Parts: sequence; C-alpha cells; structure tokens
Amino acid sequence: MKKTDEKFHFNATWSMAVGGMVGGGIFSVLGVVVHKAGQWAWLSFVIAGLIALISAHSYSQLSLKYRKSGGAFTFLNEVDHERLAGGLSWVLILGYVLTLSVYAFTFGHYVGYVLDWGPWFPRVLALGVIALFAAINLRGVGDSSQVEIVTVWGKLIVLLGLAVLGLVLWKPSQLTAGIDPRSWTDALTGAAIIFMAYEGFQLLSYDYEDIDDPRRVLPRATLTAVLAVIAIYVLVALGATMLVGAGTLVEQEEVALAIAGRQAMGTAGLILVTIAAAFSTGSAINATLFSTARLMQSVAKKHDLPRFFARENAAHIPHFAILSIAGTATLLAAAGSLGTLVDAASLIFLITFGTVNYLAYRQRIAYRYLCLLGTIGCLAAVVVSSIEQVQTAPGAFAVVLIFLFLSLLGSSLLLKRKDDR
Repeated sequence: MKKTDEKFHFNATWSMAVGGMVGGGIFSVLGVVVHKAGQWAWLSFVIAGLIALISAHSYSQLSLKYRKSGGAFTFLNEVDHERLAGGLSWVLILGYVLTLSVYAFTFGHYVGYVLDWGPWFPRVLALGVIALFAAINLRGVGDSSQVEIVTVWGKLIVLLGLAVLGLVLWKPSQLTAGIDPRSWTDALTGAAIIFMAYEGFQLLSYDYEDIDDPRRVLPRATLTAVLAVIAIYVLVALGATMLVGAGTLVEQEEVALAIAGRQAMGTAGLILVTIAAAFSTGSAINATLFSTARLMQSVAKKHDLPRFFARENAAHIPHFAILSIAGTATLLAAAGSLGTLVDAASLIFLITFGTVNYLAYRQRIAYRYLCLLGTIGCLAAVVVSSIEQVQTAPGAFAVVLIFLFLSLLGSSLLLKRKDDR
C-alpha cells in the first residue's frame, strides 16, 4: 500500500478489507464451488468464512500485541521462530503468486468472453494485464487507497443487485438444475478448495502503522468485514444460481457471474458484470503485486531471500521482486486451469492461517480457544483439500508440493548461511 500522511479510519479500513476479499474472490470461485458442492455452495462459503473469521481475530490481535506491520512473517520473528518465519514467508509469497495468476486468469476470461476473439485471447489478456501492472509498478506508480475504497461500493452494488434479482425469482430447483444433487458433506470440500476467496483481509496486517487508533479500529473493521463478505458470497451464490441454474455455472465456471448478469439484464447486465469483474481483478492484481513485492523486499533484507530481491531501481521500487512475481504468475496463468489454481492458492493460505491461529493460541490472546478451533479447522481443510487435489489433479498437486518443498529447503539453506556468519 502506498504510504500517506493520513491515517485510515474505520470506514477506510473496513472498505480495504472487504475490497481485498471481494476484489477477485467471488468472480473467480463461484463456478468452482458450485461444481463441487452443488446446491450446498452457499454452505461452503459459510464454513470457509467462519474459519476466516477466527483467523481474522488471530491476525488482528497479534498485530495489536506486537504493534508492527508485516503479518505472519513479523509475528513469527517476534517469538524468535526465525526459521519458521523464513520458510512460511516463501510459502506465503507462493500463495500470493498463485492468487495473482487466478486474478489474471479471471480477468482474461471475463473480458475475452465479451469480445469473443477466439479461445486463445483470454490467455493473452491474462498475460497482458500482468505485464501492464508490472510496468506500472516498476515506474513507481502505487495504487490509490482512496480509489480502492470508493470502488468497493461499486462492486458491492453490482453483486448485491445480481443476487437480489435472482432471489426475487426464488427458484430452488435451479440449485440442482443440470447437475446431480450433492450431499451436504460436499460443502466441506467446497469450503476447503475456495478458501482463497477470503484471504484479502490479512493485507490489513501489512498496514498496521497506517491505521488510526488500531486498537479500536482494526479488530472491529476486520471482523465486520469478514462477516459482510460471508453474507455477500452466500447471497450471490444463491441468487446467481437461481438465475441461470447450477449446470450453466459449472459449464461456464470461468465466467459464471457474466452468464448470470446476461440472464438478469441481457447485454447490459453482461457488460456491467464484466466491467465490475475486470475492474475488481485488475485492482486486485495491482494491489497484490505491489504488496507481495514489498513483502519479498522485507524478507530479503532479513537475508531470508536472496539479497538481490531487495534491490531498488531509480524509482525506489524492488524491480527484481516485481519481475520475478510477474513472470511466475504469467506462467501459471498461461498453463493452469481455474480450478487447479484456486485449489493450490487455497491450500497455501490454509497452511498460513493455521500457523497464525496456532501462534495466537500459544500467545494467549483474547478468546484463545477460538484460535485453537481455527487451527483445527485449517488443518482439517488442508487434509480435505489435499485429498481432493490428489483425486482430481494429482499432477498439479505434485507441482505444488515440489514448490512447497523447495521453498522450505531454500529458506532453510539461507538461514543456515546467515547463522554461520
């Protein structure tokens, strides 16, 4: 986040948390979760949201305890778990890169669906949008927090309008139209594989010093933001499905909400939803790229990443970090499928949030046994997500495991070298 002299009050902090979650979340995962959970997709959002709510409590309370920005990396360093902090930082960066690729994939498919220039065009758009925001960031043009805050309400109006139009029809039969009915237990799997839709709130932990009266504002803003997003996701899942039917959302999972928008308001609805999706994912790409590059720079300065990631160009931007993040995300967006990318990103954030919940429990923060429950929830979701990925995409899951192994190995070797100095 670009630093300013003005502090963020409650409305700004709340809007940033909501925008971080909704920015690309529901546009990317709706078709994926309906595919897995069917008529219980709404329950998947509730279950994942409750885990996120507990995690948000852990993040906010640990931020208040240490009074520093930096999220999980800072928390672990504060309790002298430098090796775990280094390894987890690499894993978290991988999660952000995967999330970036999901946003780019979604941007390309929504815009490509409207233009209809061929099946190759969405991939080109995905690559182009990452290159565009990488170039913007390299020139030192940070994102405007005020613009982010204002546009949150535009996204919410579009999504809630779509949900209301579907709910007014009230056609429960559409929840299973075109698909086999699912068991409610499938909602557990659905929750595990779409957890990335809730990861955005943790970005507030990187902006602790910019929040006015954080002891009062941060917990209230973070927790109410997660509750609001749970409600939005549930309403959209029900409303959009009642508009077009579950089968259509599954068949068109890359552009599920665009299909619902066209059904609700014709071409105008299609264009409106596409604009909202393009703006939301584009904004999320910019913010994620900027924040992840700064995280890499901070980690590199502590010698937990190669030092060249901390180098800055003439505009004081960590250019090697920007280029490496953008390049890796580009490859993933070009080669991966939406479901595979969402599954992998969700797994990474479940691991991270589980670690933070357990740390919060060990540090005896307020309502610490809720943090233990959140740890157990994250662990269970990791197991469920892993089983699902082994069954549906074993090759992609193996690649994720290799990335995780290399991250932990690489960070361990760097820390060993640091300790030997």
